[in-house]
Amino acid sequence: MQSCIRPKLFGQSNIVVALRKIFHTLNEKKKMEAEGGSGAAAVNSEEDFNESIESHDDAGNEKFPYLCRHAYVHTDDNEFISYAPGSKTGKIGLWIGPKLTLEESYFEMEITDYGVEGKIHIGVSPWNHPLGSHIGYTVGSIGLCVGNGHILKDCEMATDTIRVKIAREYDRVGCGLRFEQCYDSAEEGDDQESYVLVYFTLNGKEIGSLWTQLPIGGFHPAVSMQSPGEEVRVMLGLPGHPMQDDDEMVVDSTEDDWRRLSDVHQRGQILEYCGKGQSIADVGLAQARHPLNTTHHYFEIEIADPGENCYIAIGLTRKDYPDRRNPGWNKGSIGYHADDGKIFMGSGKGEPFGPRCHKGDRMGCGIYFSPDYISEYDSDCEPAADSPSQAGCSNGKDVELIDLTVDTSGSEDDEWWNHQGKVKCGTKVEVFFTRNGKTVGMRQVRIPKGGFYPTVGMLGLNEKVRVDLRPLTG
Repeated sequence: MQSCIRPKLFGQSNIVVALRKIFHTLNEKKKMEAEGGSGAAAVNSEEDFNESIESHDDAGNEKFPYLCRHAYVHTDDNEFISYAPGSKTGKIGLWIGPKLTLEESYFEMEITDYGVEGKIHIGVSPWNHPLGSHIGYTVGSIGLCVGNGHILKDCEMATDTIRVKIAREYDRVGCGLRFEQCYDSAEEGDDQESYVLVYFTLNGKEIGSLWTQLPIGGFHPAVSMQSPGEEVRVMLGLPGHPMQDDDEMVVDSTEDDWRRLSDVHQRGQILEYCGKGQSIADVGLAQARHPLNTTHHYFEIEIADPGENCYIAIGLTRKDYPDRRNPGWNKGSIGYHADDGKIFMGSGKGEPFGPRCHKGDRMGCGIYFSPDYISEYDSDCEPAADSPSQAGCSNGKDVELIDLTVDTSGSEDDEWWNHQGKVKCGTKVEVFFTRNGKTVGMRQVRIPKGGFYPTVGMLGLNEKVRVDLRPLTG
């Protein structure tokens, strides 16, 4: 299934890429007509492929630094590579580039077309990698399958790596070498064995690596593919990707910030809706891993792409909030919706609250905790009835209390609630919402047992937001 992600392509617009594809298709059609419909000119037969290997035994070294091997793919100056099996449907397309060196030890590909099945692999291999095999499925090669996120070595899943994130269309996937150590053989007098660290990146973030012995002749960048429509753009000659220490990787990574992502794709601070977007049952939900507290009491989203209708919502939900429900629609939640400016509080019926929001607007949500507030997130006891922090007032004024355990929406999770019982709620807090840094309004609610979790809901195709779970202000 193709992703809805559509960022720019290394500084080029999507229009340029589309025009390339159109011109390429027209040129191929003309070639086929001139050859009597014998097949696409980009397709190599197995005989032609083997002959090309024999005629370039030294390819990839200093004598032939820019020669590449390929079969069942079309290459556009070794930049755009697309699957082209001709009449031999199901054949594995293979491309192998010039040898990676200490100075140019890293390369990237951008998935310009995910194809029908997304059977694209990236990795490194010896120059004589056999025809008919994916990268990582033969001895001496290491590959990452973008379709399932598995790293494979010598036809086996690498045991010293974990399953990494699955790549999607227009993601940038990289592979490189770190020539960092050489280990002497156990027996004196044996030749020295060189080992390198093969690592993979996704959109600039390192996602997996493993040590392996450097083959005679070195490693070459390689890409393989197998389903119709697949196309990538390759960037060669890049310097090595800098190593990140453990502390940097923890600080820079936002993947662990999310407890649940339902029909939402996450890339750094960007969340993008990837559901069907056909009915209210297709809501995409992103719930943060940790609830708001007195240290981090506020978060924001910026509408990067409103889609067609800006069906985007920001709010707070209980820990076990159901999937496919916008914040505010169900018990134990409250949400401010961008498309109509309404606030929803444990009910499918909203009420007028603030202005509508559009592309570039920043929507924020936070909690005003009282000075004597004590976190009950990890407590099994109910809050004391006479707790000073439960006073039904704010700034000396009476404020209407909204008990989020009450639901008059007739929502789809009523059966679940009848089985589980009501949400246990404790301390009363003030939840407030902002738009572009200015407070829109607030409501006083009882915080659910376990706390309130930052939550983002989306329902329209191409909707995309940038999230800051810990802004400096708020």
